[in-house]
Amino acid sequence: MSKQPSTRALQALLIVLAAGAASAASGVAYSQSPKLPEAPASHLIVLGQTAGSAAPMPPANPPAPPAPGQVTAAVPGGVPMGGPRLTIEQAEQMAIRNNPNISVARLLALAQGQVTREARSIEMPMATSDLDAVDAHHDSRITGGGSITSSRILNKAAAGLTVSQLITDFGRTHNLVQSARSDARAQLESERATVLDMTLTVDQAFYQALSAQAVLRVAQITVAQRQATGDQVNALTKAKVKSDLDLSFANVQISQANLLLLDAKNNEQVAMAELNNVMGSEQDRQYTLVDETNGNPPPAPTDPEAMVQQALQQRPDLASLNDRYLSARQYATAERDQWFPTISALAAGGGAPVRDDLIESSWYAGAGVNMSIPVFNGFLYNAETKEARYRASAAQEQVRNLRDTIARDVRTAVLNAQTAFQRIGVTQDELNQANFAMDLATARYKIGLSSIVELTQAQLAQTQAQIDNANARYTYQTALAEVRYEIGQ
Repeated sequence: MSKQPSTRALQALLIVLAAGAASAASGVAYSQSPKLPEAPASHLIVLGQTAGSAAPMPPANPPAPPAPGQVTAAVPGGVPMGGPRLTIEQAEQMAIRNNPNISVARLLALAQGQVTREARSIEMPMATSDLDAVDAHHDSRITGGGSITSSRILNKAAAGLTVSQLITDFGRTHNLVQSARSDARAQLESERATVLDMTLTVDQAFYQALSAQAVLRVAQITVAQRQATGDQVNALTKAKVKSDLDLSFANVQISQANLLLLDAKNNEQVAMAELNNVMGSEQDRQYTLVDETNGNPPPAPTDPEAMVQQALQQRPDLASLNDRYLSARQYATAERDQWFPTISALAAGGGAPVRDDLIESSWYAGAGVNMSIPVFNGFLYNAETKEARYRASAAQEQVRNLRDTIARDVRTAVLNAQTAFQRIGVTQDELNQANFAMDLATARYKIGLSSIVELTQAQLAQTQAQIDNANARYTYQTALAEVRYEIGQ
């Protein structure tokens, strides 16, 4: 004949069932009442309870967090995860369109293009118009002017035009123009490098925000799960089935879950603020971030050496530095060419409708060719030439240093991506084991074979495994973005 349940056990069962119903009615984050897989009836004897009288415990495995980027309703009592949908491509386009760093780089490239026009202006004709009016004391002369010119001052009102044209300076101006063009190309490459920098920054901020939102969802579900556990342990404690120690441990777990939720909320808001900043927005906009990989990221790259060669061909910062080096060489040649003669032509013409009687003609005109030959200037040209050559050599070494750095960074980025990809599998195994341990710990606690300490340790391990797995996915996505940046894509 089967043994009948004791009155205390029946009371405990009714209290726990009532607590579970109250938790479900208050909107805890489950669509169904949490239940464990039932152990065999012969083993369900807990603290004087008979088979079938054990109170249901919260689920060992909480509902899995939604896939990253999936639009879901907020967990009751948590932070709403609403707002317009935003993909990573859209975030990159917004940053390129709105971030002031991109505008600065573009404006500097336009400004450098004008430097080329400035250098070319030396090759163009120069025209100057002059208007003169002189009222002089009759028959006066300049006696202390300090220059070897005509000292006589004549009354006149005249206008004239002077035109000068550089014929040749034996390559100096040509090299200055080429140097300016190389600097302009370097600035254009710098603009492209800024775009790549901003793209990487957006990707990092985007995946950081996705990770923060995933951790927030884990924290919200953890709070709901542990609150349900606490309610049921509290009911068992009031029924004198569990001790106050069990209730204290359950309350500690609730407090820890609430602290986790507070930190997760803060980190999510900080990550969203950083994403808004890199996208060039002053407003605190909230987005529903969409992970288009759907939990299936591409495999990690395997051949870093091929990527090194690709990076050396495609990296815009290396191309910019190469152009700077070429510009420095051309400028050094231009500085050397200062020792060459400069040949220019000059023509002047005009008229003086009002003039002194000593000025017989009302019109004047003249033309000539001038050759300027440097002889000695205190070794100025020598010093400027050597300075320019030293700077060109330094620029060459900077190019070599950047090539070495790029090769190292590409190999490091590939290794980091490979490690991050492996971490996804490891953290998934960790989560599977933590879920299994949670099942066992809950079942053992339910039948009285373990203490609340074992159950709380299993809960902590499960929560940490969920967070590690969420972070691992987005750490890998960030690592892939860094690989793309390192190879200039």
